[in-house]
Amino acid sequence: MSFKPSVFAGAVALSLSVFALPAWADGIMVKDPYARASASMSTSGAAFMMIENVTGADDQLTDVRSEAAERTELHTHEEDENGVMRMLHVEAGFAVPAGETLKMQRGGHHVMFLGLKQPMVQGKIIPVTLVFENAGEVTVEVPVDLERKPMHGMSHGKMDHSKMKP
Repeated sequence: MSFKPSVFAGAVALSLSVFALPAWADGIMVKDPYARASASMSTSGAAFMMIENVTGADDQLTDVRSEAAERTELHTHEEDENGVMRMLHVEAGFAVPAGETLKMQRGGHHVMFLGLKQPMVQGKIIPVTLVFENAGEVTVEVPVDLERKPMHGMSHGKMDHSKMKP
C-alpha cells in the first residue's frame, strides 16, 4: 500500500490553508478569500472574502486590481422592479465602517474578473490588490476553490447577466 496519495493530498490541503491565512494592512484584515469561475470554460469569475476594519476610523474600498483578467472590478447584485437580480459595477466602491466587516459573498458584493487570461483551476492562487481610501493597498493571495457549495452565501433569486460586458 502506498502513502504517496495521502501525503500529497495532505500537502495540498496544508498549502491551501497557508494561503488562506488572513491578510493585514493598516488595520484592515481580509479573511476567507476564495475565487470561483461560473463554468470550466468561463471567461469571467469572481472572488469573495470578508474584509474587517479593526481601526477606529471608517474606510472605503475604492478599487481592485489583478493581472488574472483583462478587467477586475468591484460588483454587487441588486433586485430590479421585476424581482430579477442584476450584477452591477460599483465604481465608488464599498464602505468599510470602523469595527465592522464588509461581507463580499455570492449574491452580494464581490470582486469580478472579466476576460480571464487563464482558466480558474482548483488550488491555483490569484493575486488581488484591494485599494482602500485610508489603508492603502492590501495584496491578497486568493485561492481558487471550485468545491464550495454552489449556493454558499447566495441569495435566491433570478440572475440576469444581459447587461454584463465580456
